[in-house]
Amino acid sequence: MDIKDITVVVDLGGDRPATGVAIDLAQKLGAHLTGLALAYDPVVPGYAVTPVPVDFMISARNQALDEAKNAQQAFTKLATEAGISSEARIIEVMSGGGLDGIVHDVRLADLVVISEDNPEQPEPVRDALIEAVLFHAGAPILITPRKLSGPVDTSHVLIAWDGSITAARAVRAAMPFLKAAEKVDIAIVDDGKELPTGQRVTAYLARHGITATPTTVPNPKKDVAAALKHYATESGAGLIVMGAYGHNRLLEWILGGATRGMLKDLTIPLIMTH
Repeated sequence: MDIKDITVVVDLGGDRPATGVAIDLAQKLGAHLTGLALAYDPVVPGYAVTPVPVDFMISARNQALDEAKNAQQAFTKLATEAGISSEARIIEVMSGGGLDGIVHDVRLADLVVISEDNPEQPEPVRDALIEAVLFHAGAPILITPRKLSGPVDTSHVLIAWDGSITAARAVRAAMPFLKAAEKVDIAIVDDGKELPTGQRVTAYLARHGITATPTTVPNPKKDVAAALKHYATESGAGLIVMGAYGHNRLLEWILGGATRGMLKDLTIPLIMTH
C-alpha cells in the first residue's frame, strides 16, 4: 500500500522532531500531511478537598488552547515553507473523555507520526496516546526518538520478526520503506522459544522485489528489546519495523515486555502496528 496520507501529532513545544520527520516523508512520498495539535482540558485530582475555582479552570483551558494554536501555527509555517500538501487542526482532549477524538481522526491515515515523550518537556498522556492509536485506530505508527536531529534514514531497515500476526502487519504497513531501502535485515531474537526460520517472510519480501537477510540475534540477558536495540545499533539500521504487543497486553504492562522496552529511551525511529 502506498503512503499518501500522513498525520503527525505536533508537539506543543521543544524542537518538534516528529513534525520535521513527517514533513520530510511527505515530500519524499508525495503524501498529504495533517498536523494535529492537541489541547488538553485541565484535570482535577480526585483527592481534591475543595472545589477548584471556575476562573482557574477557564484560565487553564484557555492556556491549553493557546499552546495548541501556537503548535498549529508552527506546523503550518514549516509545511508551507516545504511546499507540501497539508492542513492543520486542533483537537480538544476532554477530561474523562479519553482520546476518542484523535483516534477517530487518524483511522484513515496511512501513517501516524508521534514523537517519543521528552521528560524535560513532557507532553500530556503521551504513552496513553501511543497506545490508543495502536489499539483503536488501526493505523501504523512511526515513533521518533526525542533526540532525533534530522530526517529518518530509510536506507537500512531492520525488521523485528517473531512470526506473529502483529509482525506481519508491520511488514505490510512498512512496504514502501522496505521497497525503497538499500538494505533490509530481518532480526529474529532468541527468546527461549522455538524460533521462526525467517524463510516465509524472506520469500514474501522477495516476491515484492525486496532482498532481505535473516539473522538470529543472541539474547543472553533474556531481554528481547535490549538485544534488538543493540543489534540495530551495531548493524547501523536507520529504521526498525516491528509488531506491538504480540503477547498478553496486560502482562506486558505489568511485567514489561518487548514493546515497552522498545518505547523506552528510543534511539532509532520505530514503525509499529498491532
